[in-house]
This record gives sequence, C-alpha cells and structure tokens, in this order.
Amino acid sequence: MKKYLGIIVDAVSRRQLKGEVTVENGKIILIEEKEHDKEQYILPGLVDSHVHMESSMTVPSIFARMVVAKGTVAVVSDPHEIANVMGEEGIDFMVEDSKRSPLKVFFGVPSCVPATPFESAGAVLDAEAVDRLLAREDLHYLSEMMNFPGVVLGFPDVMAKLESAKKCGKVIDGHAPGLRGADLETYIGVGISTDHESFTYEEAVEKIKLGMKILIREGSSARNFETLYSLIDEYPEAVMLCTDDSHPDTLIYEGHIDKLIRRGQEKGLDIFNLIRAAVINPVEHYGLNVGLLREGDPADFIIVDNLKSFNVISTFIDGECVYENGKVLFPMEKVPAKNVFNRNKISIDDIKLAVPAGETGDRKEGMRKIRVIVARDGELVTGQELAFPKVENGGLVSDPERDILKMVVLSRYADDPVRIGFIKNIGLKKGAIASSIAHDSHNIIAVGATDKDIVEAVNRLVENKGGIVVGTVENLLDLPLEVAGLMSTLDGAEVASRYRLLNEEARKLGTLLESPFMTLAFMSLLVIPELKLGDKGLFDVTKFEFVELFAEE
Repeated sequence: MKKYLGIIVDAVSRRQLKGEVTVENGKIILIEEKEHDKEQYILPGLVDSHVHMESSMTVPSIFARMVVAKGTVAVVSDPHEIANVMGEEGIDFMVEDSKRSPLKVFFGVPSCVPATPFESAGAVLDAEAVDRLLAREDLHYLSEMMNFPGVVLGFPDVMAKLESAKKCGKVIDGHAPGLRGADLETYIGVGISTDHESFTYEEAVEKIKLGMKILIREGSSARNFETLYSLIDEYPEAVMLCTDDSHPDTLIYEGHIDKLIRRGQEKGLDIFNLIRAAVINPVEHYGLNVGLLREGDPADFIIVDNLKSFNVISTFIDGECVYENGKVLFPMEKVPAKNVFNRNKISIDDIKLAVPAGETGDRKEGMRKIRVIVARDGELVTGQELAFPKVENGGLVSDPERDILKMVVLSRYADDPVRIGFIKNIGLKKGAIASSIAHDSHNIIAVGATDKDIVEAVNRLVENKGGIVVGTVENLLDLPLEVAGLMSTLDGAEVASRYRLLNEEARKLGTLLESPFMTLAFMSLLVIPELKLGDKGLFDVTKFEFVELFAEE
C-alpha cells in the first residue's frame, strides 16, 4: 500500500482538493481530503486518442519511454504505417513489442491497406483479413477509414469492413478532410464516429453537430490546435486530443499531450475541460481500461509541479511508478529488426525527363506549362499551380531560383520505373532530402536541387534499406530505420538528436519548413487533396485520377 499527497484534480467531479491517494495492488483504493503542505498536483494520466507510433521513428517500447516522461499513460494507436509495409506481420510486431513496456497501448485494425489502389504497397488487408483481425481481443477498434469516397459510394469491400466492426462491437475511426454536407452525413451514417482531419473551425463544428467526436491534432507537421482549441470549452463532451504523427524531436523537446494542456492553459481554457479532452473522452469513447483517478480505478495517474507549467514529476501506470524526476524506471530491451525492402539503386538516366517531342523548351513559345504541387507548411493538404519548367540539355530539371524542384517517387517493393513531378515551397537551394517514410505505402520519396543530388540521396536510402537522408553529393547525412524502413531500435533521445541534426542540415540547404521530412512524407499521400505524386504517377485527389505532368491550358 502506497500513499500520495497533493492537490487532487478530480476531472470527473470537476473539483480540486487537498488530499491523499492510496494505491494497492495496482488500484486506487481510497481518495480522501487531507490537509498537507505538498505543492504538487495529482491528475489522471494523459491519453493520446490517435497516434501512429511509427512516426516517432522508434519502435513502441522506445516510444513508450519518451511519452511516459510527458505524463502519457495510454495511447490509441493505428499500426497503419507498418501494416502497409508488412501486413499482419507488422501488426503482430507492434503488439508484441508494445508488451516490452508498461504503456497501455490500444491498437486498431488498419482499414485501408493499401490506402488506395493507385500506388504499390507491401501488403493487402482485405475485408476477410479485417474481419479476422477485428475478432482479436488485442485489437480494439477499426482504424481510420480514409477511403471516404468508398464509403459515400458504398464500395462493397469498404462496407464489409464497417459491418465487421459493428458485428464485433468495436468503434470505427474516421478520416475525412474537408468532407461536408450530404456526403458527410452519409459518411457518419454508417457508424463512423471520429475525425482528426478537420482543418477549419466550421468543418469541425458541422461534424460535431452531426454526432462526431473531433480529435484536435497537433503533430510535427499537421497542427490544428490553434484553429480548433476553442472547441474544448464550447463542446467539451465532443473533443479529444491527439498527435497523429509526431517525430522524435517533437516528443523529446516539445512534449506530447502535456504540451496541449500547457497551451490550453495559456489560452485560458477550463482545466477540467482540458483534462476531459485529454483523458475522460477517449477512455469513455474507446472503452479503455485506463483509470480516471477514482476509487476502484486502475492507478494510472501523474504528479505535476503546477497546472500552468505542467512539468511532470512522476507517472504511474497500474500503480507502478514508471517515470520519476527525469528517469524512466523500466528497462530498454533489445528489439529484433524486421523489414521489407526490395529495391536496387537508380541512375541519372532513371530520373531524366525529356522535353516532349514537338516542344522547343522555350517558355515564350512552343512549351506547355507543367502541374506543380504546392506544399503548405504545417498541413497535409497541398495546392497546385501551373508553371513553365526549367529546361537544360533537352530535359526538365529543378529550378531552385523559382523554388520549383524535381520530386521523385519510386517503389521500395520492386524495381519499377521512377515517377517524376515538381514541387514548390520545399525551398532547397542545393542538395536533396529523401525518405522511405512516405505515407501511406512508404515508397521512396526524394526532392532535390539537381538530378545528381536526388540520385545520390535515393541510393543511400537503398544501401540502408530505408530511413531518411539529407545533404549534397559531397556530404550526405542519414538516419537508418531498420524496422520496416520506418523505425529505429535506438534510444529515443539518440534518434531525436540525429533527426534534429538532419533537420538542421536541411535548413542549411535552404528549406524554411518547420518539419521538412514530415512534410515530404505526405507529398505522396493520395487520399488528401489536392495534387500528390505516387509511385505510379501524378495524382489529382480532387478528381481521384492520374493526370499528366504537362497541362493543357
């Protein structure tokens, strides 16, 4: 039996009291008012309501070490990324590795593997596989249904997956950026209950009024808290907090769900509504076995210095102290590497793009404009515009002066042709960046100032069988990711330090993006508008079809 003194933040009853929490056999057996002089606060442990742990670039057991230090006791996790690379074997890896830490991880069954039929993926989870997986007790919900056109149009395979979730009594997560009106009503009407992709206040409110729970996302690239935070006080019963995709440096240096508690306090939000969004709503919505700081609950709680700075002193899971005063209190175990990577190196010839026959290469006459992807810092959505390409020696090349850079995507699963496009707002003046983290199929993606830089960066990735790379031909830096080309088995602080170094190098090469590798990773995400590049070609998401690089005006 152990006792803990502090100012107890009872989020369920919406009150604060000086008191003592008594823990025995992993449960809270008594909470009583008691006078004391301890200047610390006891709160229920935090919950991330939607996260892809793969985006931390660390395996679950290492991810756990980073987030318990920030007061997180549980995560609702979609193993969608590794499933697209390795299928059920990847899901099993995540489940088994998560058992190496005390963090409570509630995995879902990925609903969209592959995410679209328009790119090459490493696996397929069809309706039969999803039905089988949903029957497992260690898989708790149907993960984000990204194929919202398939829902709206009633595709049989999509509807079968939704019916399997209903049959098993499991929550269905949504993913519907920009979906409004009648199509949104249809989407919600099939039982999809959440959305983390709202990027305007009006969109989020419409979804709430139709019965959805809105997950306010603050990741490394997609950051919606500033736009949506007022919903926490306006609709406290309908909002949760999540990170979705956070890179290791964000977790180590900025924080996890705790940073949103701090920012909410700075915005003047009600502390009890914040805790409701960060703990109560996800626990109740997903039916999680996570304590809410009540007698009889699992002893999942945190102690912080005060509610404003919200510095975590201790984290407890099932009554065990897993973090205290800067130290994680469970061991780091050795994790076996698993991967799928079947790509050989490429050459300059593979990414040459000749001026089409009959066109002169002269911008003023005889040359058509090309479609250019327009990246937006901090968002997954892109724009598109038309521009004359730069031509050298009869081929289309990057134009750093106008910030129109060549981008390539190539399959990691076979030696298929390299696909080529152009992108604006990456900002490189020299060198290249490349990654095998490329949502959702995680093929190889690279952007560079010259063809040679692009080829060298891609070939370093091939040598490493995945990871991220940045630099010039003369000076390439890398971070190998030996698990599925997505995650490292190194300590989180080491991965974060190396990743920060690579980001700094990218900025030296000219990018102004807050998170260049995270932004790059979403430039091949064919389910989020507007223009993206996959390993089968340039794709207009609004039309849901491939388009030619050269446009007819």
